[in-house]
Amino acid sequence: MKQLSTKRHAKRFLTAAVLAVLLLTALPATAAPAAMTVTASGPKLGACGPGKLCLWSKPDFKGRVRTHELATTDIDSCVALPAGTSAQSLANRTGRPVTTYQSAECAETGEFETYPGKGTWVPQTPYEVRAFKIWER
Repeated sequence: MKQLSTKRHAKRFLTAAVLAVLLLTALPATAAPAAMTVTASGPKLGACGPGKLCLWSKPDFKGRVRTHELATTDIDSCVALPAGTSAQSLANRTGRPVTTYQSAECAETGEFETYPGKGTWVPQTPYEVRAFKIWER
């Protein structure tokens, strides 16, 4: 009788452990609130070289891509996208934090979000990005 109880206990523990693992793998990464880890079933990561900030006009790294590098971008300065354009997905591979803004003037009265520079891919931004700042660190 005791052996049967031990087997039931082991089975319940194993079932709970499997459910916990499944639940944890279903949750997005929390390193950056709007950033997410893309799985094999999710969108394909957009091509963005090391040291670059890449901004796509459509979600899931589609549409026109605009690429910015540290060599040609002023650090700590507001960089507006061309008038009438915006981005809806991005990859930050600059090695520095980047803040994106809903406002074309980098105004903090609209939405804004800072993404770490260690290789962050965001298939869907929470708002249309119209400007950004690359920070010193």
